[in-house]
Amino acid sequence: MESIDLGPKSDGTPRKFIPIVPASEPVLSDSSEEGGWGDLYQAHQKIYPRSVQGIFAKWRWGFVFLTQLIFYGLPWLEWGQRQAVLFDLGARRFYIFGIVLYPQDFIYLTGLLVISAFSLFLFTAIAGRLWCGFACPQTVYSEIFLWIERKVEGDRTARMRLDSQSMSLEKLVKKWYKHVLWLVFSIWTGFTFVGYFTPIRELGMAFFLGIMSSWEVFWVLFYGFATYGNAGFMREQVCKYMCPYARFQSAMFDKDTLIVTYDAERGEPRGSRSKKADLGTLQLGACVDCTLCVQVCPTGIDIRQGLQYECIGCGACADVCDTVMDKVGYARGLVKYSTQHALENKWTTSQTIRHIFRPRVLIYTGILLLVVSLLFGSLLTRKSFKVDVVRDRASLARIVSGGKIENVYRLQIMNVAEKSQHFKVTAEGLHDLKVLTDADDLVVASTQSRWVSVRLQVPFDAAMPGSYPVKFFIETTGHDDHEHEKLEEKSVFLIPR
Repeated sequence: MESIDLGPKSDGTPRKFIPIVPASEPVLSDSSEEGGWGDLYQAHQKIYPRSVQGIFAKWRWGFVFLTQLIFYGLPWLEWGQRQAVLFDLGARRFYIFGIVLYPQDFIYLTGLLVISAFSLFLFTAIAGRLWCGFACPQTVYSEIFLWIERKVEGDRTARMRLDSQSMSLEKLVKKWYKHVLWLVFSIWTGFTFVGYFTPIRELGMAFFLGIMSSWEVFWVLFYGFATYGNAGFMREQVCKYMCPYARFQSAMFDKDTLIVTYDAERGEPRGSRSKKADLGTLQLGACVDCTLCVQVCPTGIDIRQGLQYECIGCGACADVCDTVMDKVGYARGLVKYSTQHALENKWTTSQTIRHIFRPRVLIYTGILLLVVSLLFGSLLTRKSFKVDVVRDRASLARIVSGGKIENVYRLQIMNVAEKSQHFKVTAEGLHDLKVLTDADDLVVASTQSRWVSVRLQVPFDAAMPGSYPVKFFIETTGHDDHEHEKLEEKSVFLIPR
């Protein structure tokens, strides 16, 4: 096997050589087989990513810790006497710290989706697939599963050697041990996911007692095996073939987008050489053709062939290339985050950054800030209760004792506050309109809803037959004036012929 001679260290001791492993070529299936389908697809070749250290690797692992700390820790946090984040589908309530959302608050989900979309547009326009390379669950869990694999089976060379050898006791033990760890982690992930929809402490107790419901068991296993399959087996296949973002990302890129780039003008022609070799004499570029940039790539591409849709922008190739450049005594940055215009025009860092903040980025930023402001402004100023008015379909209008005309309504009062509230209902819209309710003092418990029957009555000669608009006023009756709130809801009053 060839290697790069890095020369002796400063103290005279020899350095370790960097092995040169040629980039593996894609293996195509034999088209001569019966049916002739071999030329229509490329057979999958397992990728063995090499571990790497560097600034981007630190950022990637930082996001791994951050995202998983939030995901696994959030369900265990308490807010008052309840779980801090809980999506209670049975009760049709979403609890997010001090916020209680009902199905009527669907507009907030719409706003959240708009924010997510414009955030994706903004980050992609600035620096490409940042989400894919650092925070996407597929990337995060693939990193975790790879870490487990390295701990059990060894580094890249050891894993390749283990897979190529025939079955033995050592191979059987390592493979089973790895898969057991993967499955335990996956089931834990599925359990945590279900813990966002069922109180996780109750779910944990039900798990240990063996009394989990069939749906809870199904979703724990479904999400667990999805994690096990995607992160343990499919990995880069999800990014390359299943994720739609890989296909439409080019529509959001331009020549001022920061992407992982290879400086071909500086690196070519590539070739191996001794550390002490004179590049001018050898007529070689800075690339030593060690193929380490290919070996560390989680999707198995060669960044030296230019930007490819499979690139997830993780920066692993930049980290390992900087390491090689340090060892051979060349300047860093042969592979780096830059823009196509910056490479073509040889811009400085300040010039590159200045061109990144172009009109489309400013427009995305402005829209994103506007939507975020509106969403949070609405959340901060919303009332502590909601009301829906529904006419009683069984009795639209009727004549009652005393010769009065009566319409019956049902009001759903939803208390989104973390305390019980008292309410009073009044109405206006017709002369001598009278309001009758089930009780004079309507109490709705903390974060609960209550249906209230409300009857409106008017004298028989109050108006001509027809439909008349009326307004309901629902207000809190707390003793604190600062907590007094009032809502207005519209409906109609029918007077029969």
